[in-house]
Amino acid sequence: MVMASVFWDARGILFVDYLQTGKAIISEYYCYLLDQLKEKIRKKRPGLEMEKTLFQQDNAPCHKSTLTMAKIHELKFELLEHPPYSPDSAPSDFHLFPELKKFMSGKRFSSKEEVLTAVGCCREIVLNNKVYFKS
Repeated sequence: MVMASVFWDARGILFVDYLQTGKAIISEYYCYLLDQLKEKIRKKRPGLEMEKTLFQQDNAPCHKSTLTMAKIHELKFELLEHPPYSPDSAPSDFHLFPELKKFMSGKRFSSKEEVLTAVGCCREIVLNNKVYFKS
């Protein structure tokens, strides 16, 4: 199994992190990802890092920990709450994952590398479809 953390905005995917097999996302690792996100915003969206960054995440324990909340505050991200047990889908469930599922449907993979290559191809399709993120 491959677990990916996808960080994106209205203009496209900022970066994807693939979790090492056998590992779990803990608060320290998630804070590392948030630092990476801040750097990607600085590089890919020049000028935007000076403005307040609106940030939404689900309610996974590592997302709500004291360490993570301190990191979000340090990075000057404004957290948009996602209510627990909300009937509303997370934005990724609506905008991103359906395209990935459609692209991957019916494909079989014999290695993790094949999965990562396929996800990379899908990522390029999504990146080239800018309207997709604005609908």
